[in-house]
Amino acid sequence: MIRFFEILSFLLAWGYTAVFFLILKAFLPLRKNAALKAAAFLVCGYLADSIIYSNDAGSLFGTMALFFLYVLLFYRGTFMEKLSVMLVFYPALIAINYLMLDTGGRLFQIITRAGFEEALRSPALMLISTAIHTVSLLLRLLFWIGAWLILRRFLAKIPSHLNTKTWLIIDMLILASFVAIFTIIYFMPEETAIVYPICGAAIFSSFGCMYLAAYIYDSMQTAYRVQQMETQRDYYKERIAEEERVRAIYHDLKNHLLVMESRQNTEETRRMAQTLRSQIADYEDYVHTGNEFLDIILKDKAAKAREKRIDFSALVDFRGMDFMEPLDISTIFGNAVDNAIEASERLPEDQRLITVKAERIRDMLIITMENHILPGTPQAAGTTKKDRFAHGFGIPNIRKAVEKYGGQCSFQQEERTWRLKILIPIP
Repeated sequence: MIRFFEILSFLLAWGYTAVFFLILKAFLPLRKNAALKAAAFLVCGYLADSIIYSNDAGSLFGTMALFFLYVLLFYRGTFMEKLSVMLVFYPALIAINYLMLDTGGRLFQIITRAGFEEALRSPALMLISTAIHTVSLLLRLLFWIGAWLILRRFLAKIPSHLNTKTWLIIDMLILASFVAIFTIIYFMPEETAIVYPICGAAIFSSFGCMYLAAYIYDSMQTAYRVQQMETQRDYYKERIAEEERVRAIYHDLKNHLLVMESRQNTEETRRMAQTLRSQIADYEDYVHTGNEFLDIILKDKAAKAREKRIDFSALVDFRGMDFMEPLDISTIFGNAVDNAIEASERLPEDQRLITVKAERIRDMLIITMENHILPGTPQAAGTTKKDRFAHGFGIPNIRKAVEKYGGQCSFQQEERTWRLKILIPIP
């Protein structure tokens, strides 16, 4: 019978290890190497079954250090995201492990009135101990299954769109329960009336912070959609006004040309030509890509480039690319062009050039962006945005948006040219 419980315990332990591993994997992507993924699962089994003892700083801080090292080695993401994983999930992990271990030990003493050394000498007591341990593992498995069912709606979408400032706020909120559970388990293990509620609060705080992060993400999405609708409304109003103005210009264009043809190259002729060019310059900013939202983005960036005397060229065919979300389109094109504009401002006016190209080749979307730079100046480190929360999250978020669709991006720097190339498979 003991052998049966041992086998069952083994299966339950790896069962809740798999669920905990699935939760972490949904929150942060694993490294792509298959051997590292297998190693990550095996190490996760050790962490998930970590034993937390009272008054034992080694088990508390040692397991914490190992957990953080585990996330650093086997998962992709920024340092702040990995730190947040440790701060959010580790208190819940040690709280549930400590509660199961402590309640199991107390239950064994209540039933048998015996100590652990006596259980080692008695097959009957060993059977009871093994059965209690198996039940505790079953409860852990049920707990993590419940956690997965609750959190799965939030996990995957949270880290992709929250920046460092937001994670810092969430980390500061979870830090209180993180410190509290360490302090209580180490200094007051016998006070169950205090320790158990604190452990429960730590679990609740961990999941609450995940909900808070999801709420912030949804709020950002809502605000972004409102801003997008307002931008589209202003764009269409401006577009209608520009169309009316161009029609009016065209109506008078024949008369202007007749007057210009009747005169030689005089100051008045040059003045009339300059007036015509300035009247149609704004209309030239419109780029027709086949995607209305991308039209808005490139129109805005073209106008900004013209204000800064930068030659901006966009040859973009985005028809049939509706599988990409507007936020990701904005992340890719908005951040890339903003970086290119900032780099171009440092150059003499006759060297300022930005080109944007996008087209479908077979089943791949290929996006290429180029701009001139000063020799020896890495553009990746050259961004100077004062408010990255409002203006996007730069190159790391371009990469995240591309990888979201199974794509790849590469950054190439030659002596005077910076090139971004993106490949995205088309569903």
